[in-house]
Amino acid sequence: MAEAFEDLEVWKRGARLSADIYRGLRDLKDWGFRDQITRSGLSIPSNIAEGYERESNRDCINFLSYAKGSAGELRTQIYIGMDIGYIDRQTGKHWLNEAQQISKMLAALIKARRSFTP
Repeated sequence: MAEAFEDLEVWKRGARLSADIYRGLRDLKDWGFRDQITRSGLSIPSNIAEGYERESNRDCINFLSYAKGSAGELRTQIYIGMDIGYIDRQTGKHWLNEAQQISKMLAALIKARRSFTP
């Protein structure tokens, strides 16, 4: 089990995806949409980090679950962004794949944390 969130591949991938979304949508004029999608993307690595900084395993699992929920929220916003022409298909498909992989990694991490007894 990783000691620090910075050591987690899922946190690294989440942080990269968040940065990619910020860069990819920096010129988007719909500030409401841009704000919402960047917030959900940023929420993934932020909740992973917050969970790992908590004292209890239960708190950590809760925050990992929040991160997983944010991955679902992000995927929804990517689909909508592609449908309305804010996100080009190639970029959107890449972001969707990353968000799906991160969600799977979080599910595995949550399962491992649930079976963890210090």
